[in-house]
Amino acid sequence: MSAAVIWSEEFLSYRWAHTHPMNPVRLALTMTLAQSLGVLDDVDVAEPLAIGDDVLTVVHSQDYIDAVRAVGSGTASLSGPLLERLFGLGDSDNPVFDGMHEAARLLVGGTLAAAQAVGSGAVRRAVNIGGGMHHAMRSRAAGFCIYNDCAVAIHWLLENGFDRIAYIDIDAHHGDGVQVAFASDPRVMTVSLHQHPATLWPGTGWPTEVGDDGAEGSAVNIALMPDTQDRLWLRAFHAVVPSLIAEFKPQIIISQCGADSHRADPLTDLSLTVDGQRAAMIAMRDLAEKYCDGRWIAVGGGGYGVVNVVPRSWSHLLGVVLDRDVDVTTPINESWCATAEQIATQVHSEYSQAPVHVMGDDGDVDFVEWDGDTGQEPPPGIDESAQRQTDRAIMATRRAVYPLHGLDPEDPRD
Repeated sequence: MSAAVIWSEEFLSYRWAHTHPMNPVRLALTMTLAQSLGVLDDVDVAEPLAIGDDVLTVVHSQDYIDAVRAVGSGTASLSGPLLERLFGLGDSDNPVFDGMHEAARLLVGGTLAAAQAVGSGAVRRAVNIGGGMHHAMRSRAAGFCIYNDCAVAIHWLLENGFDRIAYIDIDAHHGDGVQVAFASDPRVMTVSLHQHPATLWPGTGWPTEVGDDGAEGSAVNIALMPDTQDRLWLRAFHAVVPSLIAEFKPQIIISQCGADSHRADPLTDLSLTVDGQRAAMIAMRDLAEKYCDGRWIAVGGGGYGVVNVVPRSWSHLLGVVLDRDVDVTTPINESWCATAEQIATQVHSEYSQAPVHVMGDDGDVDFVEWDGDTGQEPPPGIDESAQRQTDRAIMATRRAVYPLHGLDPEDPRD
């Protein structure tokens, strides 16, 4: 195999309260769905690496790591309010659970295993659906994320021969933790396509966030308005990302593939279908093939339609990584659906919509390429106002970032 799948049943120990949106059943359902589709036939999954604090401290402070370990083992000496204020531990987004440190560390070990497999040349691609905890900061849990596996993996690659790394984040939420970690490092380009920060937590990811002094242009943010659908999301992606990747010439691409951009996600307001998410995954694979000799690491992330959306989206991700693309018209095994329906009864009602019985949503991914700031007439089926909003987002990002790379923001050929 030219690709590695990183998996452990222990990933399911990253489990918050019953009422919490991020239920690890989404991971288990993804793996069983992919197996039922034949995506994982003859694939020997690889275990995450066992890592120590020394691996985590390249990104996180020792005080924070100690606090996570203490609250997860019931030995914290600080009060609950103080832990929440200092480290973000114990609030509604990041409630304390037993074994927090060990569970979060294992997700990092999974993404690091993916990075080492690709970085060593053992494989060209690797995927860890348990990863993608992109909000975690140096000394603070945030947005359901305790340790930032993406940032740890990037640090390892930088220390082991790579000096041009592109991180592409398609989660509905801004990839703030990774951007902050590398905002001063011109060797890392962070690209995030997300719901507009005026309309969704964490409220960052404005087009004007372009990286810190000495690394201007290293951060790229495409902020899309609520209700953006497949064709306009893909229009924005292709109007910005390929040109920057071509200019930056990364040696490797890391993709955070949060599935919460889906129209049925209960926490966000974008309107992609599984079809559109799959098209984005294929586009990122194509960029890795064209510019990185195929080197591509993919991780999971957000996604709170834990029964009806995430298993389908990330089964497509597994298929794309393994060159076993699943057609969106493929029916889903009735046995899997019956099991998923039963499992849904154990998930909080806000996140337990019934499974869908086909691998797509009949989405339309036939986007019209952006042709410049010309007021292009929208194609049939696309609202004129929605296209204007999308094109304004495209231009805001291009005007903020393109000149920093010697590209013309007004020229659609760039």
